[in-house]
Amino acid sequence: MLVLNCSTKLLILEQMLKSHFPESLKVYGAVMNINRGNPFQKEVVLDSWPDFKAVITRRQREAETDNLDHYTNAYAVFYKDVSAYQQLLEDRDVINWDQVFQIQGLQGELYAVSKAVANAKLLDLDIQLSSFKAVHFSPVSSVPDHGFLTGPTPRLTYLSVSDADLLNRTWSRGGNQQCLRYIAKVIECFPSVCVRDEQGNPVSWGITDQFATMCHGYTLPDHRRKGYSRLVALTLARKLQSRGFPSQGNVLDDNVASINLLKSVHAEFLPCRFHRLILTPAAFSRQTHLSSEKLQKCSTFPENTPHFSYL
Repeated sequence: MLVLNCSTKLLILEQMLKSHFPESLKVYGAVMNINRGNPFQKEVVLDSWPDFKAVITRRQREAETDNLDHYTNAYAVFYKDVSAYQQLLEDRDVINWDQVFQIQGLQGELYAVSKAVANAKLLDLDIQLSSFKAVHFSPVSSVPDHGFLTGPTPRLTYLSVSDADLLNRTWSRGGNQQCLRYIAKVIECFPSVCVRDEQGNPVSWGITDQFATMCHGYTLPDHRRKGYSRLVALTLARKLQSRGFPSQGNVLDDNVASINLLKSVHAEFLPCRFHRLILTPAAFSRQTHLSSEKLQKCSTFPENTPHFSYL
């Protein structure tokens, strides 16, 4: 195991990962952010260099951390050889198993190998697996046409950190203090797009995460069927593409509205799937439940509020 700290080698790695699209997209997005200021304090771990067989991006060990924050305690994985990924997991210095964390990637063995290593280490962990369709937006060469909008031309802008509470309360993955802090950080660091009403409040939006993935595409119920989600998605994709980033996202198989939207803008459904594992040590299980439950009670949005997301 080695940590790749050399800026020149990290730029070389960024180029090398391109030849392994789409499976390497999550790691590629993380490496791009590392090479452009590293706002999330990430680092790269490989089995070897330059002929690597597995690569993991993780939070820098010296960075401040919250053991309940799986949003920030996130690892992205790409491997050419699954046994090399397994060997990295078995190394005691690669993963911090003593906190709540997530592992994500676009390769099918992710769950089985991660679970097998956890079992071999005799760890008492709850592992939740979510699987999504992976998508990539076609190049958006010009400002999206507003002709499909059903109302007056909206005020299109970007999110601010003060909007984080609203996003936390409307995100299906949100509703806790860790998510609130995480959303504020990604808004501060990465591209976002939103439509604001006449009072300046966000009514439709999309953000970008630490892996350069478009996420939390949401429109408030009273503002749906106006074309806002399409406008936000295309504008955010164009913004990412203009900065050299891939415009990638994920969508649940049963999210018919989002899938139809993606088809209407000619997004490409990738042959691989996006897999996200959330791993929770038994010692933290009750704490994570109570944290989420407490914040949800303070929310003005009922639990059954429909969540329209293009990702």
